[in-house]
Amino acid sequence: MSPGEFCSILLIVAVCIAMMLGYPVAFTLAGVSILFAFGGYAFGIFDLFFLNAIPGRLYGVMSNEVLVAVPLFVFMGVMLERSRVAEELLTTMGQCFGSLRGGLGISVTFVGMLLAASTGIVGATVVTMGLLSLPTMLKAGYDPKLACGTICASGTLGQIIPPSIALVILGDALSGIYSEAQLAKGNYIVEPFSVIDLFAGALIPGMLLSFFYICYLAVLAFVQPKTSPAFYEKDVGGWTLLGRVAKALVPPLLLIIAVLGSILGGLATPTEAASFGGVGATLLAIVRRQLSLKVLKEVMQATARISGMVFAILIGASIFALVFRGFGGDHLVQEFLTNLPGGFFTAMLTVMIVMFVLGFVLDFIEIVFIVVPIVAPALFLAGDVNPVWLGVMMGLNLQTSFLTPPFGWALFYMRGVAPPSIKTTEIYRGVMPFVVIQVLMLALLWTFPEIATWLPSVLF
Repeated sequence: MSPGEFCSILLIVAVCIAMMLGYPVAFTLAGVSILFAFGGYAFGIFDLFFLNAIPGRLYGVMSNEVLVAVPLFVFMGVMLERSRVAEELLTTMGQCFGSLRGGLGISVTFVGMLLAASTGIVGATVVTMGLLSLPTMLKAGYDPKLACGTICASGTLGQIIPPSIALVILGDALSGIYSEAQLAKGNYIVEPFSVIDLFAGALIPGMLLSFFYICYLAVLAFVQPKTSPAFYEKDVGGWTLLGRVAKALVPPLLLIIAVLGSILGGLATPTEAASFGGVGATLLAIVRRQLSLKVLKEVMQATARISGMVFAILIGASIFALVFRGFGGDHLVQEFLTNLPGGFFTAMLTVMIVMFVLGFVLDFIEIVFIVVPIVAPALFLAGDVNPVWLGVMMGLNLQTSFLTPPFGWALFYMRGVAPPSIKTTEIYRGVMPFVVIQVLMLALLWTFPEIATWLPSVLF
């Protein structure tokens, strides 16, 4: 191992230590990397020429039209949260299925799936459903562990069901890496890959994962009825309930179909569809009489704050990637993964395990911007990998990072809205069955890649 490659390992260790000490991720990535760059230059093992690429990287981020979809989708999600779509959906679905054993849990999962497809913001979904549905589930006699686990797992579906901010970021990162890897292998006619392909590939796995959640809740309600008893509310007439269901479901469903359908149908790019979704969410808030200047100001501030965080981390990660490459770290990772016994299978398994473990301490944005640029080139060079399949596998794995104790973000959100009577250990125990379901879903997708690749091949 050369001194430069050794420094690349020290760079990763230093960045991880700084982040665990609580320093801001974006400034940690950029600051520590620049310090290592000048330190390496002083010892003659780093060429400052690599830093000349920083302005180009920044301009590339600024001019990337795909990334414009991020603040637009954030705006759409926050506006839908303020328009009380989740509250009406949960109330209506609870009236539909609450009289069945496990019905409330199934209702929460169904609403989480709809909110995932219409907002894609995990924190807002978990907090909203926790505030609205957790008291009702506890009042109905649900096991607190099951109630918390169901809400956390359903809230994270926004990571994998398109349109998802995570998929936009992941797809944009993989598209460039895939093209470079194909050129490096001598394939000068590269099959195009974009965020739209990843959206199409993630749709069926996301729906299938939601179905597995519902199956688990239904089986548990049958085997252990005391964990999820029926909840009998005041009877609602058939036509009255049908009208409420239509009022609650039709507007968000139309918005989902318009946004996602226009993307998958080739009528609009993700950015164009996201702008349309933002307008649609605003009109929905007006119709529901939830829009005011105060609400609009809060939505815009939340959008600016979340988007600023994403792009700041992206810029810091770009600097980190340049310095890491300057030390020869990319060659070190490639040699390590390609020389593992078992070939591509072992390399892919190692990457999945590393991403899963990092999910205990890092957010999905940090993992995408730090880990994916390091390991994805080696995986593309190690075998004939379909980028859609790889992206969906990584997306499912990143979704798990929101649920894995002790630092899963969904667990923090749940702890913030759960009553003091529910222990943190109960929240941890409640999410573990859903983590197992996600791991099984990853194994199923690995065994049958067509689950992710079939729909893009048909549509495009």
